[in-house]
Amino acid sequence: MGTAGLSPPSNLADSFNFNPHKWLLVNFDCSAMWVKNRSEITECFSVNPTYLKHDKEGQIPDYRHWQIPLGRRFRSLKLWFVFRLYGVNGLRDHIRKHVHLAKEFEKLVHSDDRFEIYGEVHLGLVCFRRKGSNEINEEILKRVNARRKIHITPTKVRGQFIIRFALCSNFTTSADVEYAWKEIQKVSEEVSA
Repeated sequence: MGTAGLSPPSNLADSFNFNPHKWLLVNFDCSAMWVKNRSEITECFSVNPTYLKHDKEGQIPDYRHWQIPLGRRFRSLKLWFVFRLYGVNGLRDHIRKHVHLAKEFEKLVHSDDRFEIYGEVHLGLVCFRRKGSNEINEEILKRVNARRKIHITPTKVRGQFIIRFALCSNFTTSADVEYAWKEIQKVSEEVSA
């Protein structure tokens, strides 16, 4: 999704890849990929030495052609365990909880006139900044992270330094969101305009 909130037409994309390490509760080192034409990947990575030939070639997917290494970990097992443990409804509930918590954080930001929301909050990410210079926002981010009580990340959009508050943990509660906002406010008071 672009910064304007519009997704590109599907006819402009040949593949879609995402990392399920946040909302799908899988640790790092696991990516999910959809492709329009799998042969474009399998032809690119195809390796067919004599010792790997078999009588089912072309009849079944041969995943050794989908990437460079011939030996690999079974990353999809991570996803399978999450799906089995939570189910579709459990994952929906988890995502809805994070969207709700993001909306809670958004309300807290709106309650303080020193801050502004940057972009609409639709998912589990809230982009915000203190009104004023980029340097003030950079200093707030630096000091918040140096205190090591919460961690926030930055981005720049159209020259504006933006602070990103992302909800990722399965264990995050409303109390955690409020704690994080108080931490940001406390540090912001220390940073002069």
